[in-house]
Amino acid sequence: MAVPRSLARAFATFNAAGKSGQSPTAIVMMNMGGPSTVPETHDFLKNLFSDGDLIPLPFQSVLAPFIARRRTPQIEKQYEDIGGGSPILRYTQIQGEGMAKLLDELHPETAPHKAYVAFRYAKPLTSETARQMKADGIKRAVAFTQYPQYSCSTTGSSLNELYRLNKAGEFGNDVEWSVIDRWGTHSGFIESVAQRVEAALAKFAPTDRKDVVILFSAHSLPMSVVNRGDPYILEVASSVSAVMDRLGQSNPYRLVWQSQVGPRAWMGMQTSEALKGLARLGKKHVVLVPIAFTSDHIETLYELDLEYGKEAEEHGMEVHRAESLNDSPVFIRALADMAAQHLREYKAGTIGPTSVQLGLRCPGCTNATCGQQKSWLAQGKR
Repeated sequence: MAVPRSLARAFATFNAAGKSGQSPTAIVMMNMGGPSTVPETHDFLKNLFSDGDLIPLPFQSVLAPFIARRRTPQIEKQYEDIGGGSPILRYTQIQGEGMAKLLDELHPETAPHKAYVAFRYAKPLTSETARQMKADGIKRAVAFTQYPQYSCSTTGSSLNELYRLNKAGEFGNDVEWSVIDRWGTHSGFIESVAQRVEAALAKFAPTDRKDVVILFSAHSLPMSVVNRGDPYILEVASSVSAVMDRLGQSNPYRLVWQSQVGPRAWMGMQTSEALKGLARLGKKHVVLVPIAFTSDHIETLYELDLEYGKEAEEHGMEVHRAESLNDSPVFIRALADMAAQHLREYKAGTIGPTSVQLGLRCPGCTNATCGQQKSWLAQGKR
């Protein structure tokens, strides 16, 4: 008797996941993270300001703890105002578990799949994740950045940390690595963002909807980083263009930048200044879209919702924020599709361990670790 195709696929998935002694295929979800509780804020800030890839400081080992101590009370208050901590770990775990479940069906050849969270500055730190992967006997791993657009300060920093820990033997022996390093124009990501924008637009009166300005807001970068050739600005702009194409160029829009820190020159214009400028020009209806953040954290829940929202209200504006992707099924499916395509093409030999773009250092790069990391990842193995 012929076995139905659906049943055959189910057996294939079961057999792939049930092979004796087979360790999972690790999908390592890399992000900056955030303190899950208010008491974790100081350690988060200390780790953040200690990262020379993100914030290069003179005498960093001395200045980083000093700045963290000074800023902790203010940032603790902000986390209290958004409910007592960042939800980014919870949402990343939801996304990872959903992705891994879909991956077992989409690509049973590499099942079972297990998602690991590797945060750069908060628990679980990459070092903690490395120890867990070693204990799980991982032999095959995909470093999957959760920053849609690449920057040396974000994805680059996470990959540098991965390289350092691997060199120190933290992941164990003979782990085969490959990388998904950017995906800001992936159709599933664009669709999930566009759906959130459409839901926000629907909150306005029908007579006002066509005049609503869509402000795409992304975390800014110091101009020193931009000027050395970092691709982030270009990639964020590409995401914005793709979303507006999907929306049919329905509304006027701009790309603006948030979260500037310190006196140095940063990419502008700043989101708060853009809101003031639009109010002055008589534009009183705005949708704010966090285009470079996929999960809620302090930059969305405090900066966009509370800080900028209050400013906009004072200017007599009606502002609605497009909801972050969080537990969006469309977004989770997009993550699974990206990972499945990567695993499929890597296994077929049509792609290497890294993308062509990842292999190119910024023309103004002077970070030796960056070059070493790229060489190591290009080899695909320890």
